[in-house]
Amino acid sequence: MNLVIEKGDFIKVSYTGKFDDEKIFDTTDEEIAKTNDIYNDRGMYGGDVVIVGAGHTIVGLDEDFVGKDVGYSGSVDIPPEKAFGDHDIKLVESVSITKFKDRKAYEGLEVEINGKRGIVIKVIGRRVRVDLNHPLAGKTVTYEYNIEKLIDDDVEKIQGLFSLYTGLQQLDVDVSDGTATVFTPAVLSYNQRWLMSKSRIATEILENVGVEEVLYVEKYPEAPMIEIDPETEEPLDAESSEE
Repeated sequence: MNLVIEKGDFIKVSYTGKFDDEKIFDTTDEEIAKTNDIYNDRGMYGGDVVIVGAGHTIVGLDEDFVGKDVGYSGSVDIPPEKAFGDHDIKLVESVSITKFKDRKAYEGLEVEINGKRGIVIKVIGRRVRVDLNHPLAGKTVTYEYNIEKLIDDDVEKIQGLFSLYTGLQQLDVDVSDGTATVFTPAVLSYNQRWLMSKSRIATEILENVGVEEVLYVEKYPEAPMIEIDPETEEPLDAESSEE
């Protein structure tokens, strides 16, 4: 019997996103990422667990999941309004070159202006034009994807959400008597992704897993605490921490 995907379902999906026909900008395949120079050694590969309709992907891809069978493989062309938005000329700003301080401004430089990320598109004298639109704004993108699995197990659903938001996989989780208890490693308290998303994760568990409360329990192993590099959020090894 075919399992048809509906809004609210937890699915595991693998995908590759392209624009301008063959330029790859996003993928869950590690080898494809390396081949196309978009590999992130802190990224997560092998497929994402998402809730259909919860906004975990761009709108056009999220909508395309609905009605597909588990195991489906195919592609979808997504217009700008359901991808990364239309290009907004109002988000192209002209700023003084003094904003860059000791950095040299040049076309293609990624910058942050007033808390917004953008790209330098022109340098004219002492003025710099910065485009604060998403780099793919105004473009139609194509996603090739495969729906690998429909997830029914509550523990696996919660682990999938944590993996999606924090990059951590296979956390200890217990679901019983209407309570989801997630045992988080102490080092997670240094993870900015976790600090910013812990409330949202709890909300999504409550709304989609069918429990009445969520408990986060910090787990302290008997081994010494691992020191975290505040810049990379990665554990320091013993030698580097002694320097």
